[in-house]
Amino acid sequence: MINEMHTFTLKTKAPQIMQDITKAIASIVKKTGITQGRISVFIPHTTAAVTINENADPDVEDDMVLGIDKAFPDRPQFNHMEGNSHAHIKTSMTGVEQTVIVDDGRLVLGTWQGIYFCEYDGPRNRKVHIHVMGT
Repeated sequence: MINEMHTFTLKTKAPQIMQDITKAIASIVKKTGITQGRISVFIPHTTAAVTINENADPDVEDDMVLGIDKAFPDRPQFNHMEGNSHAHIKTSMTGVEQTVIVDDGRLVLGTWQGIYFCEYDGPRNRKVHIHVMGT
């Protein structure tokens, strides 16, 4: 039984961006040798998140950022002294964890799906934790 924690870092390059991290995660899964099980992707930040969405058309990334920003804009009424309340709200609405099944050593994702790191308060250096469980 494999039960391992892995961490990698990334540097985001914009205040708000969706960054495809599927290949980095698939590489970790391959290195563990797991063939059947699941992984948990966890983002240990209060202004960043993780989601699964289409990775075939890069315009989807920009559209997602635009839509989330429109739904949860920065407002002058926010009182948080750091001035990033909108980023905290976006993180809470998107979520900081995703679970993905592993079958035959591969991530079980739909044809058009990828795993995205969502930056809402960048650019910053960020961590991504991957918990791998299985055989």
